[in-house]
Amino acid sequence: MTEVGTVLNTEPNIASPDDFYEALIDAHRDLTPEQSALLNAKLIPLLANHVGDLGVLREAMTKARKGITPAGEDATMRAVA
Repeated sequence: MTEVGTVLNTEPNIASPDDFYEALIDAHRDLTPEQSALLNAKLIPLLANHVGDLGVLREAMTKARKGITPAGEDATMRAVA
């Protein structure tokens, strides 16, 4: 588990990013959209467990969700709110 108070590292931190993205694409290759979503649903908790710091995980979720409009909301409703 990481130390309490650790902040999310958003700086490039993967030794071989191209190899990582290739491996990620390969993991999803030949999967249906539903199977791909299932792969992500299984992969995310594994990686979250490795990170181990709830604060970092919450920060990552907040950053990942930023700019994504929830279903049923449109730009007009967001601008008024």
